[in-house]
Amino acid sequence: MHGGSREHSPHAPSQPQQGSYLKPRHLVMMALGSAIGTGLFVGTGAAIQTAGPAVLISYLVACLLLVLVMRALGEMAAADPSSGAFSTYAGKAMGPTIGRALGWLWWAQIVVVVAAEATAAAQLVTEMWPSLPQWLWALIFMAVFTVINLVRVGTLGETEFWFALLKVAAVVAFLVVGVLLLIGVLPAPSPGLSNLTEHGGFMPNGITGVAAALLVVVFAFGGTELVTIAAAETEDPQTNVARAIRTILIRILIFYVGSVTVMVLVLPWNNEGLSSSPFVAVLTEVGIPGADVLMNIVIILALLSALNANVYGSSRMLYSLARRGSAPRGLAATSSRGVPRLAVTISVLFGFIAVVLNYLWPETVLNVMLNVIGSTCLVVWALALISQIILRKRADRAGVSSPLKMWAFPWLSYFALALLAAIVILGLLDTAVRFQLIATFILVCLIALACKVFTSSRVRPEETSSTSEADDVAPRL
Repeated sequence: MHGGSREHSPHAPSQPQQGSYLKPRHLVMMALGSAIGTGLFVGTGAAIQTAGPAVLISYLVACLLLVLVMRALGEMAAADPSSGAFSTYAGKAMGPTIGRALGWLWWAQIVVVVAAEATAAAQLVTEMWPSLPQWLWALIFMAVFTVINLVRVGTLGETEFWFALLKVAAVVAFLVVGVLLLIGVLPAPSPGLSNLTEHGGFMPNGITGVAAALLVVVFAFGGTELVTIAAAETEDPQTNVARAIRTILIRILIFYVGSVTVMVLVLPWNNEGLSSSPFVAVLTEVGIPGADVLMNIVIILALLSALNANVYGSSRMLYSLARRGSAPRGLAATSSRGVPRLAVTISVLFGFIAVVLNYLWPETVLNVMLNVIGSTCLVVWALALISQIILRKRADRAGVSSPLKMWAFPWLSYFALALLAAIVILGLLDTAVRFQLIATFILVCLIALACKVFTSSRVRPEETSSTSEADDVAPRL
């Protein structure tokens, strides 16, 4: 190949390592872009209709869990930036097999998510402009964002920044319109607080409804951990990761809890419009013409933004696995601009396969893919918390400090694990979720077994604190 795109051997001395290609604003927006997607724009309606106004409790509990998990991840990422993130940390804390299995599990989840996002965006575009078939739109989206991810990291970060900024602007505008309606500034009548207590009361479906909604909400937050993967390619990661974690958490709290609060105040919880598109339902109630078209465009942008961020995340995880000997070595090769092009190509492959699936089964392919990814985020979060507890104790014994620390360690880490355990128990009691949890458990066991049997026993430098990721030594804090 020509010099500008020449691939380098992952073990050659001249290999360009991942550099500081992402700016702090890219880091924040990439995490927001991954977290603010269909979970907010569509999933909130399902949660509201499951729990009623008491869905606010579900969101507050889920946000508390998210804050604790991200703080734990942030502590490790600020101390030891790695493209393998939680996979690398799990390997250092619990041994290579766990680390590699977690990396492959997350990678498999995200490549399916990428395909699902391309499919969902294609469905929406086809509904608005049916002149082109759904499979062709999916192909266009996959091709465009594959190219963006292959060019250079800075281009990817800048693209994601503007995509995510549009989503954030849309949510802020929604919050402003909702507040103006509630305080009586707009012509439409304000419902005040009546929708919190009428139509069956604040908790019309009881505590079981709140619990069921909690499952929906937690799954919607999956993907926020992307910020710890991007840490390896940001300027001054120790400082910027800590800042990004704080900023992201505040914004997610405002956007998710704020949006849901507006929804349950403006509309009765059993309003039919909430089930399909809650944002459109609220804007229609306000009397804004063309609200459905406007919000569909925003949702499409949200999906494409998340697709872009997740192609990045999946390729970096695959790159990290290759550097640690858990994937073919060629996947760790990078271009002169630091892009692991082969890892990007392999990571988008299933998305292009999904184009064929869109052609064959356009009506059912999305639901099947969403069921496949199931509850893998619970595994990622649980192992991340366990890793943080182990590595933090090692660091404390060695007298090493971190630029970002979990509050009230270790009690809040244990509390977060207890919350996750409670969510799993609730899921097992819910027939709709039980299958996903069992399938995820089986998948984790199979991946761990495969890693144990087939992965090379050699340990790459990225996995180690000194000589082995399983050594009982302090991480780089």
